[in-house]
Amino acid sequence: MINGILWKLSTGAAWRDLPERYGPWKTVYERFRRWSADGTWDRILSRVQQHSDAVGTVDWSIVCVDSTTVRAHQHAAGARKGGTARRSDAREAD
Repeated sequence: MINGILWKLSTGAAWRDLPERYGPWKTVYERFRRWSADGTWDRILSRVQQHSDAVGTVDWSIVCVDSTTVRAHQHAAGARKGGTARRSDAREAD
């Protein structure tokens, strides 16, 4: 079951494309969905991090932020309030 979930997540394939060796795709999907909803994956990650930190295999000085999950505020892009467009310097010179 876990190997089927990991295969799906690592390949990005559709659930229906899950190889038969992992069992019925719908069963694997339902287990993944249930574990996501009840916090099982969060608890697993927490335990793995705790164990890895305890044995000294985690370097907490390295941080990586994936920009695909970071939302920028609309003003961060330089948009003008109210959506008004700024005239170009060439037009202002005329």
